[in-house]
Amino acid sequence: MEKVLAFINDIIWSNALIILCLGAGIYFSIVTRFLQVRYLKDMVRLLFGGGSSDKGVSSFQAFAMAIAGRVGTGNISGVATAIAMGGPGAVFWMWVIAFLGAASAFIEATLGQIYKEVKDGQYRGGPAFYIEKGLGIKWYALVFAIATVLSCAVFLPGVQSNSIAQSMNNAFGTPVAVTGGAVTLLLALIIFGGVKRIGKVAEFVVPFMAGAYILMALIVIGLNIGEVPAVFSLIVKSAFNLESAFSGVFGSAIAWGIKRGIYSNEAGQGTAPHAAAAAEVSHPVKQGLVQGFSVYVDTLFVCTATALMILFTGQYNVVNPEGGFLVENMPGVETGPAFTQYAIAKHFPAIGGGFVAFALLFFAFTTIMAYYYIAETNLSYLNKKGSAAWKTNALRLLILAATFYGSVKTAATAWTLGDIGVGVMAWLNIIAIFLLQKPALKALKDYATQKRAGKDPVFKPKELGITNTSEWEG
Repeated sequence: MEKVLAFINDIIWSNALIILCLGAGIYFSIVTRFLQVRYLKDMVRLLFGGGSSDKGVSSFQAFAMAIAGRVGTGNISGVATAIAMGGPGAVFWMWVIAFLGAASAFIEATLGQIYKEVKDGQYRGGPAFYIEKGLGIKWYALVFAIATVLSCAVFLPGVQSNSIAQSMNNAFGTPVAVTGGAVTLLLALIIFGGVKRIGKVAEFVVPFMAGAYILMALIVIGLNIGEVPAVFSLIVKSAFNLESAFSGVFGSAIAWGIKRGIYSNEAGQGTAPHAAAAAEVSHPVKQGLVQGFSVYVDTLFVCTATALMILFTGQYNVVNPEGGFLVENMPGVETGPAFTQYAIAKHFPAIGGGFVAFALLFFAFTTIMAYYYIAETNLSYLNKKGSAAWKTNALRLLILAATFYGSVKTAATAWTLGDIGVGVMAWLNIIAIFLLQKPALKALKDYATQKRAGKDPVFKPKELGITNTSEWEG
């Protein structure tokens, strides 16, 4: 079974997908004139603007929900894997895909807002909605919705719960089944409360978890401040094949940096537009900019924090593609959260393992929450005939089962399933936003025009020639 999954994963994650993701980021950065730089102040300002309504959540709650999805095990285990398979240079390529991906994230999130609609009394939106309403290709929208329900309810939760269970086992010796059961029970209490409860939990937990983790990274950096120039030099030299020790993994540095970067920040993957569409804003571009900033938070802040802790302390191995290791500083240690646990333990032996275990608990748990919301939104899209409580409850039971199962299966299988889910969604969504870019670019131009006129931008799609936007027209 594992060989079959690996074969499927290799097809999906061929160089074609890596080129597509990089190409999308470069293209959208150029056509938006690098909005990720030009509108950086607006990104931060809009983060705390606006409020919630009966139909939608606030900009910050939508941001927190998106961050909950972006910041997960990929920020700890994923970074460790990138370094293990591609050397320190992989970190540089994670930065590159984050910078470029912010433009892709803006386009998809803005489209999510433009084509959102009200279902069951709340805003719903995402790729399935904008593919049908914007492109008019219903079968394509159905394929995305079905693929996303399967990915977010079956394939992806196991990656997160597996990392939680493994890190708790490493730190405290807790049996993986016990951790899996506890996580599954807690998840049930939240997802049966609906999207409002998910938004409120994310709003509280996300700033706390990210802040505490980055603070620990800053402490470790402070204790190794003299090594900062050498570590950044190592990252950059390795990224461009200028470090002889890692010349054997130059191609892997690019591939794994981009692959794990996409897995972590999810730019272009099609997950964040679901949260973006739930926000109550006066103009779609406002939430598009906020979601672009969430890519920075995920990769430039949290992933970088992990990478620096690992590299400063030298707690990592680098696999030699031809067999053995190029670097083996940790003999017998499995790639994953253990790298970060040992890195922190080098300075704080009493708390290293436990700190990372609890960080992963918060990171990965909120990600599973976000996966449920995304799956529920696509189920809502598929359910054209109104409310069907039994389908929603079946979905909840499915994701709970996948969460528990993932906690007790092997990490390799969990990551392979997760990569397949992410890859399928990325293929479908990036092609869609290439085809449907014009409404998002028109909205950006309209936003800029209103800003120059000193106005608080308000979206009027008919004036821009954008149709099938029933929620905005109302």
